Amino acid sequence: MPYVFKHLSLILCFGLIACGGPISVPDSANRHAEDGAYAADISADASLSIVSSITGGIEVWDLTASEKKYTWSHQGEGNNTIANIHIAADNSYVVTSDREAFALWNLLTGDPEGFWRIDESSIRDVAVSNNGRGILVARGNGKVMFFEPVTGRRLEFLGHQEKVNSIDISPNGFYALSGGNDYVAYLWDTRTGQVIHRFTHSSRVTKVTLDDQGRFAFTADSKRDARVWDLQTGEEVSNLRYIQRQKIFSAAAFSEDGKYLLTGSPSRRLNLWDVQDGSEINEWKVAPREGSKPQSAVVYAVGFVNDNQIVSESSSGLAEIWSIPE
Repeated sequence: MPYVFKHLSLILCFGLIACGGPISVPDSANRHAEDGAYAADISADASLSIVSSITGGIEVWDLTASEKKYTWSHQGEGNNTIANIHIAADNSYVVTSDREAFALWNLLTGDPEGFWRIDESSIRDVAVSNNGRGILVARGNGKVMFFEPVTGRRLEFLGHQEKVNSIDISPNGFYALSGGNDYVAYLWDTRTGQVIHRFTHSSRVTKVTLDDQGRFAFTADSKRDARVWDLQTGEEVSNLRYIQRQKIFSAAAFSEDGKYLLTGSPSRRLNLWDVQDGSEINEWKVAPREGSKPQSAVVYAVGFVNDNQIVSESSSGLAEIWSIPE
């Protein structure tokens, strides 16, 4: 049974003792992986999360009811090594992958609907569109494959010159966003393979995310730049403003109204940003993974519960809900 930590106390810093970062006490925390998580994703409406753990397999959680819906096994017997998970924007399907194979799951029935192996290069990231119509697969050789399970149609995007690190797909499956070690992120059409916009960076692109409403794209590199782009014009909207010389992002999501961007990082941090000017609105720190030294956790997925709360899944194995300050 999941357990909940209530907001019982406020930690204060006195005198000359440094606080060491933001004070973060979640409204609640539910354990979704006893031994920590390998990967996770949160649905667009924050009603579901899917977590990959070492010994627990792949678990589907109803975040509203705090109940486990399904437990899946990708490889059968043995330890689970699923490192990539993506939930379709309409909560219909999920795609999961390890380095060699990907699987499509029906969220209504809980049944698998396909399993495919990749012989050429390793899988770096996956994404799936509404109704499971299209699956996007990023590979270490720089190629991105778009695949339609029902028709069998397959298209390879060859725009990248080096390893692809992160991908996302529009809800209708017509548009893909991909970023790689060649310092470039591309928005491209999955029907033709044609590039729509080219977003350049000064270092390798490590994270990309599309706004499900079709307004914005987020692309971040390994050094200093984390940018929001206008999908219609291809012009920069904002560059996130932060003090650190380097900030890596491991998760990102746009709010439904398009005003905010929520990000997660490998350093336990959750950050809320203003989309239009790139300013930071608030920061939280998720719970560290048990036994980690120094205390650390990777934020795998983030989401907006409502106008006042956000949710995160991290390598600590916890789903944590946080209040947005007024």
